[in-house]
Amino acid sequence: MGLFSGTKVNKAAISPQPEPSVQAAAVGGAYYSSQVAGPNLIGDWWSYQAGLMRNRAMSVAAISRSRDLMASVLANMELKMCTEMWNGEEMETVPLAPRSWLKQLDPEMPNNFLFPWVFDDLFFFGRCFLYITSRTKDGYMASATRLPQGSITTPDANGPVWFGKSKEIYFNGGAIDPADVVQIYSPTQGMIFMSEQTIATALKLEDARYRNASSAIPAGVLKQTGGEPLSAIELAQLAEAFNQARASNQTAALNEFLTYTETNATPDKMLLIDAAEYQSKQIANLCNVPPYLLGISTGSYAYTNSDSAKSDLWTFGLSMYAKAITSALSQQLPRGTYVKWDYEDYLKTEGAEMYQPEQQPQENTQEELAT
Repeated sequence: MGLFSGTKVNKAAISPQPEPSVQAAAVGGAYYSSQVAGPNLIGDWWSYQAGLMRNRAMSVAAISRSRDLMASVLANMELKMCTEMWNGEEMETVPLAPRSWLKQLDPEMPNNFLFPWVFDDLFFFGRCFLYITSRTKDGYMASATRLPQGSITTPDANGPVWFGKSKEIYFNGGAIDPADVVQIYSPTQGMIFMSEQTIATALKLEDARYRNASSAIPAGVLKQTGGEPLSAIELAQLAEAFNQARASNQTAALNEFLTYTETNATPDKMLLIDAAEYQSKQIANLCNVPPYLLGISTGSYAYTNSDSAKSDLWTFGLSMYAKAITSALSQQLPRGTYVKWDYEDYLKTEGAEMYQPEQQPQENTQEELAT
């Protein structure tokens, strides 16, 4: 690792359905005629921004796993169109022939790509904007494209808590008409705003784990035992040089005036395994995902099968976001009609057992023993 020579320590050297005809929306992106700066950039992917805070949060494994689990569900679900009728006793759901955008809302991208990213905006920012690119003759939405939240500013609505729809929307610095935007709002606050300290702690913890994993030699104390006394600056430089060598070598060479005393840290302590698991539980709570879906042992529920896991993921994590999406899309349909996710097929189980609390075995009664 390092080689120290001579009588002065400070001289040491370290080694280194058919749709009605449609028409273009009022303004648009690369395929629209308006010269307004904001709408003109819609469809130019180079100008799109995901958001720095969102990207930092995604570098945490538990957050990335939580996001991907819920996004994968929407990638495999279909939308269907319905209405309700009174049958004399209760309101009955009646299926309707779907509009074409239920199969592909964005003309350029399939729904199994679009809606996971709509969820991504709701999950991280608490809202998502869809820009209407064309309309039917009756004025309803015929197609739309997503505008990432990292490129959106709303001067009249400052987060992190959203109180209503914005009436002043800017995309990459240019104003766009709110009438051409479908604004979808999550019932919960955006994840990156709910607990910035939790995310920051997870990032710092990963930095510490990475630093400890960079060398097989445990951390320790470098001590001068003789020779010319070193100043504080010289000691700091010596320690820094030793650390650089320690990170790239497995063998250390010290002269007679230096000793290196290792700490008693074991590999599991150096990698902060217990701290990492505790922080993953905090992230699971932050993301509203059952901890066991992230590979975290909870001890209070017995895992039985994947069908139950799907049910828990939908019930406790995704359903509120899915409802927010369909409610906003239903506002783009004639009154009395609405869209919904075909989640019954996703949750369909045959003879599956749900998660049940673990129970301690009970002693047999006298009657049972007699029997």
